[in-house]
Parts: sequence; structure tokens; C-alpha cells
Amino acid sequence: MTVEGSVIGVCLSATEGGVAREVSEAVATAGAGLEGDRYCTFGASAETQLTLIQIEAIDEFNEAFGTDLPASAFRRNVITRGVDLNALEGRIFTVGEVQLRGVELCEPCAYLQKLLGIPGLVKQLTHKGGLRCEILGGGVIRPGEPVNPAG
Repeated sequence: MTVEGSVIGVCLSATEGGVAREVSEAVATAGAGLEGDRYCTFGASAETQLTLIQIEAIDEFNEAFGTDLPASAFRRNVITRGVDLNALEGRIFTVGEVQLRGVELCEPCAYLQKLLGIPGLVKQLTHKGGLRCEILGGGVIRPGEPVNPAG
């Protein structure tokens, strides 16, 4: 896998613990988050503004556990294909017109494991749970947009 790829899905959850729903696009606001998402607020901490996850990690998870969970079940905002998100930690890059900074890996938590009722989820997704990002320059994110590591 390279560090280049594309967006294949965008998800928002309006409330904590609420259902993450796939949307056709999301407006990213610098320093705040994705409009309509539970964490979107001006002055939001960098690590809560936007999260990404690789579809390859989700596919591997589903294969390992014999499940068919949709990408939205993993509660990340942007689903990518063909991009090594771990390689973008600490880097500035773009998703379509939106400029991001990879803040830290988005490690899986016991909350998600309990929510999905799958023991072993945390272990399976460790270092594969995605990337937390700060939004440096806003815009719209849609499926099909490129992920450009050059920023």
C-alpha cells in the first residue's frame, strides 16, 4: 500500500453513542470538525476534529471475525482505500480540498468493542484503527476525493 489513495465513504454521528450514518458529503471547518458530527465545535481539540480509517483494515477485521460489519460501524468519519494512514501521523496532507494534520493514531477502545459486542476487537485493530486529524483548512469531503500526502 502507498500513502496515496481515495475517500470511499464519509460518516457522521450527531450524538455520542448515536448511530454513525454514511453521508454523501461533509463540510470540514478548520479548528472545529465536520458539520453535523457530535465533536464539531469551535476550539475542539485537534484529535477530535476528524478521524479516518482504511477499508483494508475493516475488510481484514471482517475476515478475521467472520463478520460483515459496514464501515460506519467503526465510528470513524472518513473511510479511505489505498492509503497508509499510519504513515501520515505527524504529517500535513489533503483529502480533496481539505488540509489536515495527522495528530495521532486512532487506537480502538473498549467502548467500541462493547458497543459491537465483539471480544478481541481492540487487539485486532491495534495500530489499524485509523488516524485522528486536525483540520487546518476547511472544505467539503466527498467519496471519490483523493488523499494527497504532499499536502
